[in-house]
Amino acid sequence: MGGLLWYAVALLAISLAMPTELFNPQSTHFLLAIGFVAAWRYIWAAVHLVRSLIYRKIVFPRLRRKMDVMGEAGLPSHAYLLLTSFRIDTQTTTEVYRAAIEEAARTPIPVTLVVSLVEMADQRLVKHLFQALNPPKNVTLAFIRIAGSGKRDALAQGLRTIQMMLPPPDSVVAVIDGDTLLEPYCLIRSLPLFKIMPDISAFTTDEVCEVRGARIFRDWYSMRFAQRQILMGSMGLSKRVLTLTGRMSAFRAEVATDPTFINQLEYDSVDHWRLGRFQFLTGDDKSTWFWILKNGGKMAYIPDVTVSTVESPPEDDFVRASTALMVRWFGNMLRTNGRALALGPRKIGLFVWWTVLDQRMSMWTASVGPTAAILLTLYYGPIAFLAYIYWIAVTRFIQTLALLTARTEVRWTYPFLLFFNQIYGSLVKTYIFFRLDKQKWTRQNTTAARDLNAFNAWTIHATSVAMHATAVLLFVAAVGTYLGVFRPASLLFAQ
Repeated sequence: MGGLLWYAVALLAISLAMPTELFNPQSTHFLLAIGFVAAWRYIWAAVHLVRSLIYRKIVFPRLRRKMDVMGEAGLPSHAYLLLTSFRIDTQTTTEVYRAAIEEAARTPIPVTLVVSLVEMADQRLVKHLFQALNPPKNVTLAFIRIAGSGKRDALAQGLRTIQMMLPPPDSVVAVIDGDTLLEPYCLIRSLPLFKIMPDISAFTTDEVCEVRGARIFRDWYSMRFAQRQILMGSMGLSKRVLTLTGRMSAFRAEVATDPTFINQLEYDSVDHWRLGRFQFLTGDDKSTWFWILKNGGKMAYIPDVTVSTVESPPEDDFVRASTALMVRWFGNMLRTNGRALALGPRKIGLFVWWTVLDQRMSMWTASVGPTAAILLTLYYGPIAFLAYIYWIAVTRFIQTLALLTARTEVRWTYPFLLFFNQIYGSLVKTYIFFRLDKQKWTRQNTTAARDLNAFNAWTIHATSVAMHATAVLLFVAAVGTYLGVFRPASLLFAQ
């Protein structure tokens, strides 16, 4: 908080030193120009914040009291924990599976750990941990060995294995990534939600992270998870979420073992009018989310149960690492939200539908401010750029304080990281929007291969570049025309 205090003092000092030219008609025009779009963005953010507070402070506490009253009677008949690991370091693997085995031992119902692995060394490690911890007889362990063909194959084979185990009625399947540590009693505190909310098909939980990297990475991840807590809480009010994260999501067994659910998870693909058909490499959490969404299912969010993830940035350089992660995250989102929009507001609810639509609009609306600042600076002078910088400094400070509704502390770097996420993130989104077939795993360093001849590959690449460039030019032209920097040709000829 000391850093934020100095940040606030700096803002106050700068405001007192602002030149009087800032308030001339040209600057006022600029503030109005960026204020129109900004007002929409901030009102929308405020709506999510208010909805999140209603859910986390009023609605969910009622659900929590019901779960606490039910106690062990609210637990399912059987819990299956499906864990997948591939190319994760030994220390992380040890911590993850130790936490999973200990949590299974704390849970007073039959628990089966279904572990999908590629390497024999990992299997020996997990087996040794299981024997050393000596869990009670209600905890069993099953291994699946795959050929390293990808996470989707690992999950699909794991779910088919659970299907062959013939789960009893009222069973639950929890999908857990190989870098996720289950916090103590998280199963006991979360699984009863299926009993008190019989209409939900799945739920996900809050996340915190342990980042193995520079301080800037830790701040960036922590800020993102704080934003996630707010957004997930807002969506929880609609009994929908925007993703069923693979970090830790739980499904009713009849959903997780449905053949169509497993098939979509393993072979999910999209037919694009220009890029053709291509299968999804990443984004398994979006595939499971979309299956439930299109089948009319509902999803819940548990804000007071936390899992801890071990994050290892793919690069030491912050910009390169964040770029690689954004390409994967935003690609997963954009490849799925088009078909989610096609379901329509009647199918998924108006608020959820509009939120999905906003994911697409935000990649352009987020760029209006900096584009307007650059154009007006070139047209009017540096005072416009000064006004924009101050605007950003103030608004991102307010947004940082809003994150205190989700976390107990924030850092002075958050305003800068929020701005970086907004501007650089929108650039990455627009780039990947025209290249949805480009996919890559950051940890495994594998890319999606397509069977295209040289001409088709060149055509797709050329049209992606052309359409992206055209869209950017039209966007800049629209902003410039609105600001009066660019004047229609008819007015020029009239003069």
